[in-house]
Amino acid sequence: MNRFEEKTISSQKIFQGNIIDVQLDEVKLPNGETAQRELVYHPGAVAVIPITPDNKIVLVEQYRKPLERTLIEIPAGKLENNENPLTAAVRELEEETGYTTTNLTQVTHFYTSPGFANELVYIYVTDDLIKLEHPPAGDDDEFVEIIEVTLDEAKNLVDEGRIQDAKTNYAILYLHALNK
Repeated sequence: MNRFEEKTISSQKIFQGNIIDVQLDEVKLPNGETAQRELVYHPGAVAVIPITPDNKIVLVEQYRKPLERTLIEIPAGKLENNENPLTAAVRELEEETGYTTTNLTQVTHFYTSPGFANELVYIYVTDDLIKLEHPPAGDDDEFVEIIEVTLDEAKNLVDEGRIQDAKTNYAILYLHALNK
């Protein structure tokens, strides 16, 4: 047994939804004590850092209900059952921005909140965008506005608190590092 491993004693499914499932586990800790863990299971997600030919980052502004406000983010979305992340990245890029590409490069992948959730986000980048004449319709309950900004403008949006999510902050830091 790994010296940090927590052995599951019991599990109780609390909620099964369209996006997440929630489970309550009782675990045995490495020191022999027990504890409860609230776990969120998510199918994973993708995000794209789209760069236009004139070197602008394509972002979307949308309302985020848990925060009761809008945020500006890179295009992103959840994986469907057994969906290839690269396929999902192209789909989300097309639905949210009206652009497509045949040239996506995976930059990284990371867990968003490993203390309680298993969501894994794959980040891709492209500077080979093609504007679609007839973009596919997005999700019925998703309303976004497209914003194209320079890297300096994106940094200002971070400073203003309009960009506050991890994936978009990562994207801006990544692009900043590339420009040095």
